[in-house]
Amino acid sequence: MPDPGLIGSPSRTRGAVLVALAALLWSSSGLFIKVLPLGALQIAFARSLVATLTIASVVKFRGGHPFPRPGLLSLACATSYLGMLICFVAATKLTTAANAIFLQFSAPIYLVFLEPRVTGRALHGRDLAAVGLCLGAMGLFFMGRLGPGTLPGNLLGVASGLCLALFTLTLKLQRQRRPEADPISAIILGNLLLALLCAPSALRGFSLTPAQAGILLYLGVFQIGIAYLLFNAGMRHLSATAAVVTGTLEAVLNPIWVFFGIGERPSAWALLGGLMILGTIAWYSLSAREPHSEIPLAGA
Repeated sequence: MPDPGLIGSPSRTRGAVLVALAALLWSSSGLFIKVLPLGALQIAFARSLVATLTIASVVKFRGGHPFPRPGLLSLACATSYLGMLICFVAATKLTTAANAIFLQFSAPIYLVFLEPRVTGRALHGRDLAAVGLCLGAMGLFFMGRLGPGTLPGNLLGVASGLCLALFTLTLKLQRQRRPEADPISAIILGNLLLALLCAPSALRGFSLTPAQAGILLYLGVFQIGIAYLLFNAGMRHLSATAAVVTGTLEAVLNPIWVFFGIGERPSAWALLGGLMILGTIAWYSLSAREPHSEIPLAGA
């Protein structure tokens, strides 16, 4: 965590700009996943394969080791990361982009209970209040019209939020217990494992037009690869709380790109639920009194 003296400093401003740029790139995923006429596993495979090559190449160019021997924490971090990506892509295919991203951003409610058990931090009344508000907000996504694909998509959105919580927690523990290791290696491993896992199903009947190949290259190089490099660099200058607030830019922009791109309109209930989730996260993060209650958040 940066020194409090960094607040308002050029270093903190630089960190906020880097995380905001990462969130901007993350937010474009909904639109491109929607327009690609490919299955969720095919998109996940191609995007993660390209992302693996992109991030590993940058780390290697900088003189680092992109594929160090992974420990248990690194494997747990990579596994939860790949679960987050698969569930998010599938959720975006089956429900609205707004539902998928807002439900994924419910991750802090799981961390409220998971983090105290792992770190020993006490559970406070404000923690329970945040959970109650977010659970109520999540319920709004399941109101109104639920088509045959929408309900599974919403449930996958909830699952992506749980995976995001586990990814965030293991990433945080890795930073604490192995400060000498670059956490970006877990991102590389997660993308590689995801590509290998999806390959058998994704490669069956896998063919691309030049436009589709270009979209997948963009998703792998920029929306995942460059975005996580920017996020990793920005986190060196920011507290986790500042990263949470800045990272919510992704949830705001994602459904906007989809609306202007293909005209998909989230329901009024989903918009209300999304605003409740974002507002609760902002309140919970900004009112945090303990360093251990700060939650870094990354997107899919």
